[in-house]
Amino acid sequence: MKPTLTLGPVLFNWPAERWRDFYARIADEAPVDAVVVGEIVCSKRAPFLAPVMDEVIARLAAAGKEVWLASPILVGSDRERTAMRDLLDCDLLPVEANDMGALALLEGRRHAVGPFINSYNEATLAWLAGRGAVVVSLPAELPAASVAMMAKTGAALGLSMEVQVFGRAPLAISARCYHARAHALHKDGCQFVCANDPDGMPVSTVDGQPFLSVNGTQTLSHGYLALAAEIDRLRAMGIQRFRLSPQDLDMVAVAKAFRAVLDGERSGQDVMAELRGMTAVPLENGFFHNMAGAAYADAAAPAA
Repeated sequence: MKPTLTLGPVLFNWPAERWRDFYARIADEAPVDAVVVGEIVCSKRAPFLAPVMDEVIARLAAAGKEVWLASPILVGSDRERTAMRDLLDCDLLPVEANDMGALALLEGRRHAVGPFINSYNEATLAWLAGRGAVVVSLPAELPAASVAMMAKTGAALGLSMEVQVFGRAPLAISARCYHARAHALHKDGCQFVCANDPDGMPVSTVDGQPFLSVNGTQTLSHGYLALAAEIDRLRAMGIQRFRLSPQDLDMVAVAKAFRAVLDGERSGQDVMAELRGMTAVPLENGFFHNMAGAAYADAAAPAA
C-alpha cells in the first residue's frame, strides 16, 4: 500500500490571504495525499478564515487531495460548543477530532482522531475503532517501542496509523492565552498579538536558552520534530500515514523531500541535511528515541 503523506492544519495565526495562498500552492505543487484544514487553536481566529474556507477546500479537492475538517483542540464556552456542533453537522467532508467532546458527537460516523487526543495504549485504540475512527494520529511524544505496539494493534483493528514526522511538537493547550499575557493583555482583548509570530513566539529559560514556542493558548516544542531518517523504520512497524505540521518555511519543498523518502528516491539522512539548510530552528527526534524530546539522536542507533 502506498504510504499517505498528510499535511496537518496550520496552527499559527496567519492572515487570511496568506492562509488561502498557502493552500493554493499546496494544492498545485505539494505531493501530499491528505490535507487537514481548520482553525483548531483559538476560536477568535476562525471568523477571519471563514470567507476563504470554501475556496481553499474546493481548490484542494480539485487537486485530488483528501480533505479533512479539523475540530478545535479545546472547547470551553457555549459559543465554541455551538461552533463545533455546526462544524460536525457538515457531512460533506470527514472530520478529524481533536477534542473528546467532538469524539462524542462523531460516534458512529467515519472520522479521524488527531494527535491532540491522548491515544497511548491498545485499549484506547480499540475504544476509538469501536466508535467509528478509521485513522488515528499518534501523539508526538511516543517512543519507538510504543509506536510499534500501537501500529500492530491498529492494524489488527483496521485502523490507519499516523505519525508526525515534521514540525513543532504540540505539547499542551490551555484556556489561558500566553501570547496575550506576554504582552500585558487580557485574552478577551488580546489584539491578536499572536499574528506577530507566524512560527510561534520563542520562550527562553532564565539562562537565555531556547526552550519552547508559544502559539496563543498552545505550547509547542522549540525545535522542529524531524523523523525523515526514521521513516523506513516507521514503515516496517506498519505506520501508513506520515504527517507534516506547517511551519513558516517552504512547506512545498518539505513535502517533496518527505515524499521522495517515502517513494525510496532519497535517503532520510539526505533529507535531514536539506532540512538543516532550510532553517535555523534545531531539529529534534528525542521522543522517538526515548530521550528528552529536544534531543537529536542518530537514527541509525537503536532507541534507548
